[in-house]
Amino acid sequence: MKQNYFRQHGGLILFEEMKEKQGVTFKIFSEEELQQATNKFSEQQVLGHGGHGTVYKGLLKGNVEVAVKRCITVNEQHKKEFGKEMLILSQINHKNILKLLGCCLEVEVPMLVYEFVPNGTLFHLIHSNHGRRIPLATRLGIAHESADALSYLHSSTSTPILHGDVKSSNILLDGDYKAKVSDFGASILAPTDESQFVTLVQGTCGYLDPEYMQTCQLTDKSDVYSFGVVLLELLTGKKPFSLDASDQEKSLSMMFMFGQRSAMVNSTVVSAEYFSIEKEAVTSLRSGR
Repeated sequence: MKQNYFRQHGGLILFEEMKEKQGVTFKIFSEEELQQATNKFSEQQVLGHGGHGTVYKGLLKGNVEVAVKRCITVNEQHKKEFGKEMLILSQINHKNILKLLGCCLEVEVPMLVYEFVPNGTLFHLIHSNHGRRIPLATRLGIAHESADALSYLHSSTSTPILHGDVKSSNILLDGDYKAKVSDFGASILAPTDESQFVTLVQGTCGYLDPEYMQTCQLTDKSDVYSFGVVLLELLTGKKPFSLDASDQEKSLSMMFMFGQRSAMVNSTVVSAEYFSIEKEAVTSLRSGR
């Protein structure tokens, strides 16, 4: 059965291509290795739950800390290409993108192994900070690092990569609070034939590009719009969507775009640096309209 799963997920293709490429550090893990690393996927090892799966903290041989993502499902049409896509994603080399170290293909739904970063998510930093103000320099740094990472994915990889679910909970923070864009569960390798863009709408409420929701076509502009919402979170400390708010105030991006900026932004952050983030946010949000 394990061999069947391995073949179904493109393991043989991945293995052969890894042999041909020199200096590839990507590893194909066995299920047993990852069970040992996570104490059989113990609840005590859970780092978080997401729409695409559960992430566990793991410890490999040599005391190497990793994050193991146990996915819920994989799109049937992508199964055969999964191994090839993993090799492309493994070659991403950017300091502000979470490094994919390997995968396990001998299970029904593949598991992904990433580098471990210790300071949680940007969402947690913004919204669970117990009233403590995040220094503007830290916010500005996270904004620029995340933008640089998305630009790299869109224009500097061998095959352009669309993230598909840009949000503050998918931006991790390392020991120095440097940004690491993560969770490519909804990502696709950008096809050359535009007709192939059509897909079911995926993403997170409050971050979704209105044009993407109307057309079901994921483009780089969809990522840019979602990033604009992240910038608003950094500016205001508010969540992107609130069910408890009035109809006019449910969506953070809509509030911002329709002239309620002054009521949203804490006056203590107004400075040249603040206005640079605001300008980026406006540009990002308009790109998706």
